[in-house]
Amino acid sequence: MVQKLDDAARAALLARFPEWTHEPQRDAITRRFRFDDFAQAFGFMASVAIIAEKMDHHPEWSNVYNRVDILLTTHDADGLSERDARLAEAIEALL
Repeated sequence: MVQKLDDAARAALLARFPEWTHEPQRDAITRRFRFDDFAQAFGFMASVAIIAEKMDHHPEWSNVYNRVDILLTTHDADGLSERDARLAEAIEALL
């Protein structure tokens, strides 16, 4: 079973990724990404999908034209876990 982050670990995660916002109702982090056009947004999503599949940890997301909204949480932990931190780090590395 994946362990949910405690308050200190959650605060450290948010400090590490200030562009991400904590969603307390779901104990998740969210971020909106904007690109020049749909092709760039879709390409970014494809890159994230490959990483997420290798990690076996998949985001909740949506895409409208040049915008990609991502929400990360770990359903098995009922909130944020280290898996979300690793995926957020990998997503940030793509930018």
